[in-house]
This record gives sequence, C-alpha cells and structure tokens, in this order.
Amino acid sequence: MTARMSERIWTAALCVIGDEILSGRTQDKNIAQIATWLNAQGIRLAEVRVVPDREEAIVEAVNILRNRNDYLFTTGGIGPTHDDITVDAIAAALGVEAIVHPQARAQLEAHYETRGGLTEARLRMARTPKGAELIVNRMSGAPGIKVANIFILAGVPHIAAAMLDALTGTLEG
Repeated sequence: MTARMSERIWTAALCVIGDEILSGRTQDKNIAQIATWLNAQGIRLAEVRVVPDREEAIVEAVNILRNRNDYLFTTGGIGPTHDDITVDAIAAALGVEAIVHPQARAQLEAHYETRGGLTEARLRMARTPKGAELIVNRMSGAPGIKVANIFILAGVPHIAAAMLDALTGTLEG
C-alpha cells in the first residue's frame, strides 16, 4: 500500500461570548486571530459560535462544542463586571463549582497593589472552575483559564493574543 495513512486532524471550536458582539456594538477580531494561531499549531478551527451573556446559552454551546472537538476556546465574559458570567457558566457546564483560584488571587493582588488594590469587582477575575489551571497573561493581572479541554480567554483582542502566545507549543496538534 503506497498511499499514506491519513494523519489525525486535531480540531478546535471557538465560542465567542458577549451581547456586545451580537448587537454590533463591538466587532469581533478574535476569530481570525485564533484561527491563524490554531493553524500554526497544526489544529483546524472547525466551528465558531457567538452566544449572548446568558448562562443557559453558554452552557449549551460549551457542552456541544467541547464534546465535538479536541479543544474549545472561548473569548469574552471573564472581566470584573456583573455580566461577566463565563466562568460560572463553564463551571456549570462541567458540573463543578466556581472558586477563587489562590494563584490567580495572588497575581491580581500583586498587579493591583499600586493601582488601587484588589476590589471585590477585580477579585471576580480570580475565579475559575474548580480544578482549572491558569494561562499566563502578561498584558494585565487577570489570567486566562484552562479546564479540561477548554481554554477561556479574554475578549479584548490584544489580551487574547498574549494568552495565545503563552499557549504556543503547549497543545497537541
């Protein structure tokens, strides 16, 4: 048999989270950025969904996309405001609780030490689904999050890019 066996194709999905994207107030720049980065890692972006800031919509999309692909990336909804519910929704999708990650809290305390301190709102950015690992973020104090096959990134494109940079070479693909 001279035909080469087909190599495994690693796939990823992207779930873009945010009412501001759906309303047109903000134009997404992360899809192309993440697709380009994934291709460089040898991973094919197979699917993209844009969902509102509603827990049930995020849970549904996360569960479908993470089961259908090797990796799931999300952007948006991990900031300090009350409508940043991505961490809670992904924790619910995985059936775990959302906790304040001790290492994330320490990073945020250090980052905000000379910037007015760690407020309750800023502390929200230290929350992760239980069992998560952190993704380095050199742009601001708030880390990204890896849990299971899910990578939770910031929605702000230059911050998402920094998180992707930290992940370069770490995925199988």
